[in-house]
Amino acid sequence: MLRPKIPTMPTPTGLSTRPAVVEPTTVSPNVETPPAAPTTPTPSRPSVQLTPGTALALVGGGTAVVLVLGAVLVSLLLAVAITGASVAVCAVVLRSLLASETKRR
Repeated sequence: MLRPKIPTMPTPTGLSTRPAVVEPTTVSPNVETPPAAPTTPTPSRPSVQLTPGTALALVGGGTAVVLVLGAVLVSLLLAVAITGASVAVCAVVLRSLLASETKRR
């Protein structure tokens, strides 16, 4: 019942071409070269040295990033709070309007 149905390969139609004839090639022996002299390995990454100026720049940059992100997040939170308060005020106004309509009848 849950066995997948494997599609059958369609048979080719039309003209078929003959396979190309492959000519054998001769194998030539490899000429050996003498191994190169060993060299001293160089470090793949240079070491980074922090000077007081660069450390101060990193701290200043990190502080700026934190302040900007904080300001963005606080502004988003404030926007959500203002939107929620305005929706609540609209709900209260609509409720009072609907309640006054039912009292008049």
